[in-house]
Amino acid sequence: MKSQNKSLTRTLTAAALTLAFATMSASALAQEAAPAAAEPVPDNQITYNVAAVSDYRYRGISQTRLQPAVQGGVDYVNNPTGVYVGAWATNIKWIKDGGGDASYEFDIYAGKRGQITDTFAYDVGALYYAYPSNKLATNANTFELYAQVSAGPFSVKYSQSTSNLFGTADSKNSGYLDGQFNYDVYDGYVLNLHAGHQNVENNGALSYSDYKVGVTKDFGVFSVAVAGIKTNTDAYVGRNGKNLGKSGAVVTISKTF
Repeated sequence: MKSQNKSLTRTLTAAALTLAFATMSASALAQEAAPAAAEPVPDNQITYNVAAVSDYRYRGISQTRLQPAVQGGVDYVNNPTGVYVGAWATNIKWIKDGGGDASYEFDIYAGKRGQITDTFAYDVGALYYAYPSNKLATNANTFELYAQVSAGPFSVKYSQSTSNLFGTADSKNSGYLDGQFNYDVYDGYVLNLHAGHQNVENNGALSYSDYKVGVTKDFGVFSVAVAGIKTNTDAYVGRNGKNLGKSGAVVTISKTF
């Protein structure tokens, strides 16, 4: 968002192609007489999330010209089936910097998650990135299909576009491969490791990799994530003079309720 145009140059595409995921754990309290019964999980759940980030990085590239963003979303999940839908929004700057006219990104997604075995879980779905009235030469709106397999703290995800990728002409079927490791190292401090590679179909010179090392801690009232992010590409958009792909630190304060 993210994880990872008008002139079809490398700089604009790289800026268009730009994560903080927390791991949660639960424990049961035992009583002397008998174990306490676990609270039943409702069939249907709706959760809301809000966040403030020092820099909105998606696939390693800043979407906000290295400046802060305010973000929020809503998710619905049917627990018996694992089917879910959701929506999410954030402010952005890269489209206006590239000569377009959109200041916001709206994501809509749906999918299904569940267990393959006792060890392996899956998550498959589709995600639509919308940039209303973006007015770029090639429409920035992007549709991707994704599939993820996870085992404990490890996960591997692959996303493939069925449209042009974030306003890059002739880039349909571009793919992003993402590996993550999220592990509670001490007292709720979760180590977040990530490596990804964005392949831009028919635009090989625009392909690049990104990396993240971070820590997340849920303090109850809110969660805090601090991460260092690096890419192997440069991204300059318009005349702002900032390299949006340069290494940097990102701080995220978030709350799910």
